[in-house]
Amino acid sequence: MRNLTLAAALAAFAATPALADSAEVANAVAADYDSHLEDLFVHFHQNPELSFLETDTAKRMAAELRAAGLTVTENVGGTGVVGMLENGDGPLIMLRADMDGLPVEERSGLDYASTATQVGKDGETYPVMHACGHDVHITSMVGTARRLMAMKDDWSGTLMFVVQPAEERVGGAKAMLEDGLYDRFGKPDYALAFHVASILPTGVVSAAEGIQYSSADSVDIMVPGVGAHGASPHMGRDPVYIASQIVTALQSIVSREIEPLSPAVITVGAFQAGTKHNIISERADLQLTVRANDEDTRAQLLAAIERVAVGIGKAHGLPDELPVKVTVSEGTPVTYNDPELARRLNRVMRATFGEEGFEPFEQRGMGAEDFSYFVAEDLGVPGYYFGVGGTPPEAFEAEANGGTAVPSHHSPLFKIAPRESVTLGTRAMVAAVMDLAGG
Repeated sequence: MRNLTLAAALAAFAATPALADSAEVANAVAADYDSHLEDLFVHFHQNPELSFLETDTAKRMAAELRAAGLTVTENVGGTGVVGMLENGDGPLIMLRADMDGLPVEERSGLDYASTATQVGKDGETYPVMHACGHDVHITSMVGTARRLMAMKDDWSGTLMFVVQPAEERVGGAKAMLEDGLYDRFGKPDYALAFHVASILPTGVVSAAEGIQYSSADSVDIMVPGVGAHGASPHMGRDPVYIASQIVTALQSIVSREIEPLSPAVITVGAFQAGTKHNIISERADLQLTVRANDEDTRAQLLAAIERVAVGIGKAHGLPDELPVKVTVSEGTPVTYNDPELARRLNRVMRATFGEEGFEPFEQRGMGAEDFSYFVAEDLGVPGYYFGVGGTPPEAFEAEANGGTAVPSHHSPLFKIAPRESVTLGTRAMVAAVMDLAGG
């Protein structure tokens, strides 16, 4: 063993976080899953609700947090729930979990698969599924609250448990802030959140020391037309043809206007127009999702989309009183982990779960998260967002050997290993809080 000076030894000791998770904690979390959290997870999975309509989910979360000993406020930013746990002097730490499901019909084959339907805000009835793992997040939040309440002698400070609506519409975090979240409950010294990840194996957590998720904007383009008979296109202005030209031209923004080393995505997810074979309609509608990894590129993309769409409409002879209209309906900034906080808590995760249990985060797509609103630069709240592995390693091995592909998030086939995901997320959250407030 090499010799260390006393100063070097003390420095090395200081750089290594205390083990915030013990066999006792791991066993307690596992026992809690078997006795309580498993049934709770199944309940949430079978009863998903759409964004801003999570009424029953919010009531159940409020009841669970109250039962754990927290002071609970409901209807924050719509259906949002806030649970406060005060425990002496120390930092105010926010722990956030999102709770909304998606308008997807589940085909996972699970014996507890959702068969739920719900009337959306538009009056239409949709199948609903937890196709992104938010049932894991809220179940784990309950487990985290129960464990930290049991460990009150080991930490000091105030915990703010935020049950957020409408993450899938990237609107819930903003709504809670606009409803005075930080004014009413205090501005956190730290904000924590996690997402179960189907692309990570169970037993592994992952976080970046910088950018964690891209920005996302939902853009609607309304293309007007002049109706006519399909056999006489010269008598009108065909919005289907004009919108098709817009779809093609939008791709030139990324390929010819954005700097090649700056990631950017423009995807047209919906194209709706017309009612019959031989009628030139009076309108076509496009729905886009737009992604970027910095705010300058984000602004450039949105400005270029409007310029291209409006310009093509004019080029095809739409009159001034019938312009193409571009609207940004929903959006969220880039999600950054505070580098200093991320380095600190990444060390905690390595110490807690071992080197094999931590993976530096690498973007494999341009997913987005509205957790970014809680940790926006102008608010001055350091944030730490991490991934929790949700797919058993053997599923990846089977896929590599030609078997069934691991389903992605938002797929009707999506499924994760609930016990491994919930318990790992709970242990990771407890470890982070214990490091920040444990002394």
